[in-house]
Amino acid sequence: MAKTKTVFFCNECGHESPKWVGKCPGCGQWNTMVEETVTAEKGYGKSRRGLLDSDSAPVAISEIEALEEPRIHLPSEELNRVLGGGLVAGSLTLLGGEPGIGKSTLLLQNILSIRNKKILYVSGEESATQLKLRADRIGKAADNTFILCETSLERIFDQTQRVKPQLLVIDSIQTVYSTEMESAPGSVSQVRECAARLLRYAKTSSVPVILVGHINKDGAIAGPKVLEHIVDTVLQFEGDRQYLYRLLRAIKNRFGSTAEIGIYEMVEKGLREVRNPSEMLLSQNREENMSGIAIGVTVEGIRPLLIEVQALVSSAAYGTPQRSVTGFDQRRLNMLLAVLEKRARFKLSQKDVFLNIAGGLKVADPALDLAVVAAVMSSNFDIPLPQGTAMAGEVGLSGEIRTAARIDRRVAEAQKLGFDTIYIPKNNLKGVKTSDYSINIVEVSKVEELFRHLFA
Repeated sequence: MAKTKTVFFCNECGHESPKWVGKCPGCGQWNTMVEETVTAEKGYGKSRRGLLDSDSAPVAISEIEALEEPRIHLPSEELNRVLGGGLVAGSLTLLGGEPGIGKSTLLLQNILSIRNKKILYVSGEESATQLKLRADRIGKAADNTFILCETSLERIFDQTQRVKPQLLVIDSIQTVYSTEMESAPGSVSQVRECAARLLRYAKTSSVPVILVGHINKDGAIAGPKVLEHIVDTVLQFEGDRQYLYRLLRAIKNRFGSTAEIGIYEMVEKGLREVRNPSEMLLSQNREENMSGIAIGVTVEGIRPLLIEVQALVSSAAYGTPQRSVTGFDQRRLNMLLAVLEKRARFKLSQKDVFLNIAGGLKVADPALDLAVVAAVMSSNFDIPLPQGTAMAGEVGLSGEIRTAARIDRRVAEAQKLGFDTIYIPKNNLKGVKTSDYSINIVEVSKVEELFRHLFA
């Protein structure tokens, strides 16, 4: 009879301990240890095997032949962009996101458009009827895609031997369990063991495997951190469900850059690629002059975007001024208001300030500071900003405007969308030939200088 024992695992890093401790010795997090029962003869010993379990010998790096990794080109160009050109054969990809954000829809509409590959889609959360209804809504059907509703890893491998797919999708990894482990599905040991065995399968068969993963309340991939170390690529699908836009970004990518992002729009028939997101994120009534609106040029990864920043400044009706922010860091807004109060001598301490990034995006780029302060002052004076004006630059604590990264891409994007003038930090384009641009480039070094240009 197999001997069972109790082990405590850390939810964050997967560190195991024979007894409960308040602080994980591995990652230092508090209250992350969970109790699990493991079988010493079956699961406990096997979980310590190597991930690939292949008989290998050391080889000099000069003798290794570097070959181009073969890739599967997916129908979605945005997904190919984030992956670095497509799915690599034998790779293990993890796609994470909030419930209902569109992870399954994104995968299903892509695999149903692949006609020359045999695909096995394993669902542990939905029935075959539900997946068929979703496929009908997307408007695509394919005879080369097979649906399997199963959560047992051993039965999944049995079906892969029978079907012999060229692409395997597991939705989701938290629902899959192995009978070699005594713990429940979704536990630390189950997720770690199942991911390791799926990696073994991907590397030995050269079949790319895509895992769908849940996220926790902090927005990180649920389960042990070792899950993200095992896989080759970690993709994050994010966005506000109250808005139409979704962002796909790579957190980790062994076969490409992590600086690329993909943008989708949720429509009735699934997800639609947004090829020119700047036009979608800007207000359609740009001809109307309204105060409190500024256009900032931000960069997501290496992709420049023009974003509409909306601000409303009004007298505090209830004594204590309110500071309400959507899509921007509230602490950074408080800092910018303090800079305006101290350095530019504007009295905002007794006024309510509301800030919104249009389109439901969450922006952390410090180069959006210039647009934020311009929108706030435009609303405070109730004076619209000049038409066709964009801006990019970081505001420092002394009121100086600091340089922004990839400024040439920002200027080119504003020019492409027909803007007449862009305000940028002074000397930010040093070494760049400004005569190549047809847009009027105005360099400013202080916040007060920007206001003189805008409100003179």
